[in-house]
Amino acid sequence: MSFRWSAHATQTASAVALSALLLASAAKHFRTPKFYYPVVPDYLCRKDEPGSRPNGPLAVMSREEWVASSGLLEVAAAVGLLIPATRRVAADATTAMFTAFLAGHIDAIRRAYGPKGTVAERRIYTVRLPLQAPLILWSWSLRK
Repeated sequence: MSFRWSAHATQTASAVALSALLLASAAKHFRTPKFYYPVVPDYLCRKDEPGSRPNGPLAVMSREEWVASSGLLEVAAAVGLLIPATRRVAADATTAMFTAFLAGHIDAIRRAYGPKGTVAERRIYTVRLPLQAPLILWSWSLRK
């Protein structure tokens, strides 16, 4: 019996691969959350320390809570991509999530090229930002 690779099989393999990537990233959110701190914009972070500047209207969670929440969103997206009945909705949500993450990557690059930025930060965030485009396109392609 010969096996014929179909468009459906390709779509399923792609969904499984993106799901695995999301689960690996989610695990890293909880193992080494500080890795993600630089891509959480300051304007989203609640500041509870005495003497800190006032919180902005979008500052509803601490940096730690944002990282944990995004890790949980990645787990939910990964599971949704694995279930054919929820794949389209999960693909839409994953695309939106990756698109929303652009704000954090742009903010990280802005700070890296600012007066306190280092050469290493510039290198890292200059590479990380364009990686969002293929992730957005990949998740979008799973909507079929």
